[in-house]
Amino acid sequence: MDNKVKDCADSAAKLVMAAKGEIKADLVIKNAKYLNVFTGEVNSGDIAICGGKIAGIGSYSGIEEIDVGGSGIFTAGLCDGHMHIESTQLTPEEFAVCCMPYGTSVVIADPHEIVNVCGIDGARYMARAAARTPLEVKLMLPSCVPSTAFETSGAVIGADEIAKEIKDPLFYGLGEMMNYPGVVNCDSSTLQKIAASACCGKVVDGHSPSLTGKELAAYISTGIKTDHECATWQEAAERVSMGMYVHLRHGSASHELAKLAPAVNGYNYRRFLLCTDDRHADDLITEGHINNALRVAVKCGIPAAQAVAMATLNAAECYNLKGKGAIAPGYDADLALFDNLTDFNCKLAIKGGKVVAKDGKALFKPVKMFDKCVKDTVHMREVTPDNFIIKLNGTHARVMGIEGGSLVTKNTVCEVASCGGDVDIKGTDILKVAVVERHHTTGNIGLGLIKGYGLKGGAIAISVGHDSHNITAIGDDNVALARAVNELKRIGGGMALVNGDKVYSHPLEVAGLMSGASAKEHVAASHDLAEKAYAMGVDRQFDAFITLSFLSLAVIPELRVTDRGLFDVNKFAFTDINA
Repeated sequence: MDNKVKDCADSAAKLVMAAKGEIKADLVIKNAKYLNVFTGEVNSGDIAICGGKIAGIGSYSGIEEIDVGGSGIFTAGLCDGHMHIESTQLTPEEFAVCCMPYGTSVVIADPHEIVNVCGIDGARYMARAAARTPLEVKLMLPSCVPSTAFETSGAVIGADEIAKEIKDPLFYGLGEMMNYPGVVNCDSSTLQKIAASACCGKVVDGHSPSLTGKELAAYISTGIKTDHECATWQEAAERVSMGMYVHLRHGSASHELAKLAPAVNGYNYRRFLLCTDDRHADDLITEGHINNALRVAVKCGIPAAQAVAMATLNAAECYNLKGKGAIAPGYDADLALFDNLTDFNCKLAIKGGKVVAKDGKALFKPVKMFDKCVKDTVHMREVTPDNFIIKLNGTHARVMGIEGGSLVTKNTVCEVASCGGDVDIKGTDILKVAVVERHHTTGNIGLGLIKGYGLKGGAIAISVGHDSHNITAIGDDNVALARAVNELKRIGGGMALVNGDKVYSHPLEVAGLMSGASAKEHVAASHDLAEKAYAMGVDRQFDAFITLSFLSLAVIPELRVTDRGLFDVNKFAFTDINA
C-alpha cells in the first residue's frame, strides 16, 4: 500500500475514534457557540479537533481544552477572495502577522504587482515567504504582464509561459483576466491563456468593468468564473444571473461593497464573495481585514449569516478549497472567535487546530526572507533637471485633472505659459508629472502636467506605479524632481520627498513595492512622509503618495502618463501634450 494512502487512512481512523468519543481529541473548544453556515443558525457545543480537522461537535474532552464559556461566536476562518499582498506594502510574513489576528485564514492572492517587476521569480518569492507563516496563501498566476502594451514592465509573460507555469502546483489558478477586450474580440494569445488554465482544471478570475449583455456572455463563456469590478448593483446582479461569482470589494482605494449590497438577496447570496483587492497597511492595522468587510456588509443590511457565508463557504466552493468554509465534522479546524456578528472583533484565531492569534495579537513571529531576485530592482541612469523640461509649441496644453475619492482623471486643456524653453507653472495650481522607467535602463521618461494635487516648493516620488511599477514623480521644480527620482535609485525603491535642500525617504526595498520593516514601523514612516507632503500644500483629500501610484494606470480614463508618454485612455492611444 502506498505510504501516503496508509498515513491518510491512519489519520482518518484517529479522527473517527475522536468523533465517537473513544479517544480524547487533540484540542476541544468547550462551551462554544458557532455559526452554522448550512442552516444560518447559531448552534452550541464542544468543538473537538483532531489532526487539524474537526472531529465532531457535542460533548467532548480533549488532551488540551479551551473553555470559552459560551462567550462570542465562532465562524470558520475567513477568506479574502481576491487581493494583492504587495498593495499592503508589507512582506507576506508581515501581512500574515497583521491579518490573522482578524480571523483571516486563507487569501486568494494575485502577485500581479511583483511579477510585473521580477517575473515568475517574484511569485516564487511570495510563496516561499508566505510558507513561513500559518496563513494559507493560494497564489494565482498573473494573466496580464504587462497589463497594457503602452508601458515598460520588468517582465513579459506570454501565452507560452502561462501554458507552462499554470501546470505548476505553485499556482492555484489564473489571475484576473484584465484584457477583457482581448477576450471578447477573440485575441488568440488571450484565449490560449484561458484555455491552458481550463485544461489544468484551474479557476480563472475575471476583471470586466462595464461589460454587459452579449459581450458579458462572451466573456463568461470562456470559463472565467469571477469578477470584482462591478460598479453598480445592476452589474453585479447580471453577472450572478449568468452564473458568475461576484466579489463585493471593500479595500482602501475602492469601496464598492455598499453600492453592490442591494444586489444580494436570500436566494443568490451564495454567489457572492468578499475581497479587499488592495488594502493599505495603515487601514489593515486600524480597521482590520475581511472582518472589516463583514462589518460593512451587515451595516448595509446583508444578514450576518449570509455575509459570513460569503467570507467562508462561498469562497471555499468558488475556489475549490476542499475542507474549508464551515464548522462541521471533517472540515479543517480553521476557526475565528468573534465578539458578535455585528462588530466582528476577533478574540481567538485557530489555524489547522493550532491557536495562532489571541486578543488581536499574532502568536507567531516568522523569520523574514529576502531573495536576491526581489532586491536591487531599480535599474536606471541618474536623471538630471533637464530630463524634466517640457517644451510647448503654443500656450495651451493637455493637463491631467484629479479629484479626491476617484481614480478617474480628467483630460482638460489649460493655458500654460513658457519661459526659456520650459513651461512656466509658477503661481499656478499646475505641476509636472513624470514617469521614469526603472527596469531596463531604457532612459524612457514620460512627461505631463497635472492640477489639483496642491504641492508647492519641491517634489515627491514613488516606485509603486500600477501596473508596471515605474517611478512616478510630481513637482514644480526640475531640480527637486531629479533629486527625488535619484533618491529612489539610491535606496532601491520606495518613497521620497524633496523640500528645498532637504531630502526625505522611506525604502520599499522588496521589488520597490514592499517594506522590510514591521507594519507599525512602515506605517509610521509613511505617515511622517505624508505629513511632510501635506505641509507642502498637498490637498488632504488625496493620499499623498498612493495617489501617484495610479497616475500611470493606462486603463482608467481619461488622461494618464506612462514611461512612453502621455496617454489618452478614451482613444486608447498616445497623445500630444500640445492642445
